[in-house]
Amino acid sequence: MFVVFLKGTVFERFILKPPHRMRKLLLFCWLQIIVISGLAAQYAPTAAENSLLWEIQGKELKQASFLFGTIHLISKKDFELTDATLAAVDKAQSVVFEINMEQMTNIGTLLPLMMKAFMADGKTLRSLLPDADYKLVRNHFEELGLPMFMLERIKPMFLSALGSADLGKSSDTEESVSYEIELMKIARQQRKKIDGLETIDFQMSIFDSIPYEAQAQMLVESIRAGERGNDQFVQLVELYKQQDLIGLQHMMEQDAETSSYSDILLVRRNQAWIPRMTDMMHKKPTFFAVGAGHLAGEQGVIALLRQAGYTVKPLK
Repeated sequence: MFVVFLKGTVFERFILKPPHRMRKLLLFCWLQIIVISGLAAQYAPTAAENSLLWEIQGKELKQASFLFGTIHLISKKDFELTDATLAAVDKAQSVVFEINMEQMTNIGTLLPLMMKAFMADGKTLRSLLPDADYKLVRNHFEELGLPMFMLERIKPMFLSALGSADLGKSSDTEESVSYEIELMKIARQQRKKIDGLETIDFQMSIFDSIPYEAQAQMLVESIRAGERGNDQFVQLVELYKQQDLIGLQHMMEQDAETSSYSDILLVRRNQAWIPRMTDMMHKKPTFFAVGAGHLAGEQGVIALLRQAGYTVKPLK
């Protein structure tokens, strides 16, 4: 019945049965949509482009800037800063981390922020977990020499970071290294400006974006994973050493602890970094060092910079 009402109308003539010229126009528009869609999918780094070090050019930048993916803690035997990475640091006039690493070593800055590590409304870890899970957490931290009465009101995500700090070691005697700390030392030696894309205050506020109950479950799962051995961390380090950004991305997506909150922990932060990076790069050539997990994917920093009009290419 509906087709009957269309018979002989403008709709039938130009939409259902378009003239030759109109058909060509519609075909051209459709092809343009396909091409644009295909280009959008190419912003993310491909397997052929995999690298931890990237050069950023274009958009009237006077000099190139650089992007480097870090792993926050790694065994000293697995730590490496390539000649290309050191050369990129040399060319930059400032070194920028997720947060200003100099502030992380300033006790005057850290002490006031420590109060923000505590849960609000009198919440305690015991109130968030069933008895068996609470016992698991208590035993874990007591083995690390940290009695629970000191940790009872600290936000679980903060405890997750604290409790997993030893994952970077394959033995009790093996030393761990932080890429951020080592890069900060180099920047200081070269008297370069050190800055951050976020404030410590903001990073602490991320904890408040995730319900305490969910944080507590993440803490339990991270401890259970540790008890099963550090195979997952070994796999993470191997992917990092292979500069396999796509592999790292897939590993993060399969991590039940963080995948549910990837929008908060990764996507929104990546998006907020782009205008900040743009401002910094147009003032002086900058070396950005952020967690490697922020680089890959359609909402990764590389793709977002490309969408913003920059040319971002891998360096080996």
